[in-house]
Amino acid sequence: EEQLSLITWNIDGLDGDEQPERARSLCSYLTEVKGHCTHVSNRPLHRYSADVVLLQEMVQPYMRFMHRRLGDEYAFIEGGQDGYFTMMLLKKSRLRLLDHHIVHFSKSGMKRNLLVAQVQFGGQKLSLMTSHFESCKANAAERMRQLRLVMKAMSQAPDDQSVLFGGDTNLRDHEVRFFTPPPRGRQRSPLWFSLKNVKNRQEVAAVGLPGNVVDLWEELGEPEKCRYTWDTRLNTNKEIPFKCRFRFDRVYLRRAGVDGVPLLEPRSMALIGLEKLRCGMFTSDHWGIYSTFSVMHT
Repeated sequence: EEQLSLITWNIDGLDGDEQPERARSLCSYLTEVKGHCTHVSNRPLHRYSADVVLLQEMVQPYMRFMHRRLGDEYAFIEGGQDGYFTMMLLKKSRLRLLDHHIVHFSKSGMKRNLLVAQVQFGGQKLSLMTSHFESCKANAAERMRQLRLVMKAMSQAPDDQSVLFGGDTNLRDHEVRFFTPPPRGRQRSPLWFSLKNVKNRQEVAAVGLPGNVVDLWEELGEPEKCRYTWDTRLNTNKEIPFKCRFRFDRVYLRRAGVDGVPLLEPRSMALIGLEKLRCGMFTSDHWGIYSTFSVMHT
């Protein structure tokens, strides 16, 4: 059975603490080396060597380190140059890059964008996307607007291509569901009050997943062990006075819609980066998502 594997991970490149060891740990997830990892105390580190790697909060020093380690095995596609940005890694032996482009979120106050790549995989074309949506609770309106733009891009991709999106969406669950104001006399949700002063509420009202797009976590039965990708109860990289858990990092799939074109079917997902390193930190303040898809020939 032919499979495609994917990792999406916010690597927190903005945090300079123990960055060399954390960068080595990230690279070790992507190389096929047997045995124990020297960066994890007395515990083996699984090697994933994913076909597609989608990274957020990349910075130039981190990228240069990764390129020295992985440049022979992976093609690098950058979603920016300055500050922090997204990046894709494509395994050269498995995928061929056809084209790529960046879609800028014009209303983003944090210079966020959508990185899109068209690739050839096993004789079929795929569209790959990654993004880092607007951060912080107060920016729900812009984050929902970005989700709407991504869903539109996925839906409008050519029907003979499967589309995969993976990234740090910063989404709260209630932001993804369709949002309409409740009838008079009914209790209004906190989200209503956070958006009530938005000038054009229609821009953020119709947020949800189109019928042809699925959330990988939901499609696989909502496994509890994979629910929270940002978990300050377990991940101690950030000194945050309150404890919270969110499913910020998500993978979306839009299957090809043309007869005779191979389909991608979700097969598995797992959280990665759960091992604490010798330095006392985790690879990132986010857990990564490792997912696999079966290629089904119709």
